Amino acid sequence: MQFYQLSAKDWAKTLIIGLVAAAVTAATMQGLLRAGISPLPEPLGLAFARLLLGDVPLPVGLLFHTVWNVAFVAFFVVMFGDSLSFGRATALAAALWGLVLVVFFPIVGWGFFGLAITPKLIVAAGGIHLLFAIVLWGGCRIAFGTSVPGAAAQ
Repeated sequence: MQFYQLSAKDWAKTLIIGLVAAAVTAATMQGLLRAGISPLPEPLGLAFARLLLGDVPLPVGLLFHTVWNVAFVAFFVVMFGDSLSFGRATALAAALWGLVLVVFFPIVGWGFFGLAITPKLIVAAGGIHLLFAIVLWGGCRIAFGTSVPGAAAQ
């Protein structure tokens, strides 16, 4: 396993990609919730924040969501700097989707795979993770091309 050392400029690009990914996925989820299309009872980041902190407003949940997104974008760039491919972005998104289904949904009381709410949560979570993969890959293509230029493996 290699970790790629990033320059300050590359870290800034990574942060921007993470913020864009967080904004696009959060806006999509919020739009679907407000339109009554999403089967989620509330945004997962908000549900998790409320579990940890009590009754908090939506911005706190969005902060949890943003930190999570930025962290995994950074993980992606540092781990896969030699090949920032769509396949790798999709694999990461699929792993995160699995983590949500078997860890975070049960933690917030939605049950394993979200089945305590509805089986539709499986597809809804999958769709938003696919969107994350697309934004992650597209952002990396724009910022770095197919790999981080000059990234040195440690």
